[in-house]
Amino acid sequence: MANMNKVLVAGNLGKDPEMRFTPGGSPVTTFSVAANRKYKKGDGEKVEATEWFNVVCWNKLAESCNQFLSKGSNVFIEGRLTNRSWEKDGEKHYRVEIVAQQVSFLNTHKEEGTEEEVEEAPEQGPEQEEDKKKAK
Repeated sequence: MANMNKVLVAGNLGKDPEMRFTPGGSPVTTFSVAANRKYKKGDGEKVEATEWFNVVCWNKLAESCNQFLSKGSNVFIEGRLTNRSWEKDGEKHYRVEIVAQQVSFLNTHKEEGTEEEVEEAPEQGPEQEEDKKKAK
């Protein structure tokens, strides 16, 4: 049976993107995206719910997102889900993230009216960083 890990999300950035660099020098940008949905309850009451998604971008895509996006920017994200865990102060923490493979800038606040689509080059993530260290 075939396997697939793909997610599509359209929404607005909740805050400005944050870019940093791995010890190997690869740029990584993170930001959160809010996606709203509206529906009616059984009694006819209208409800609006917001889901928040954590997004991670690598390399050229990371640089473009950091350059052109800001809080409130409307984006369409295509990527894959990944689970991350870490331990802090003896407590285990978990986070589900979208590793973006493509980001479409539907509008940006840094340059209003810009509609640009950026596609990731060959993907790099924490796994590839480890491979680079082992190869040295």
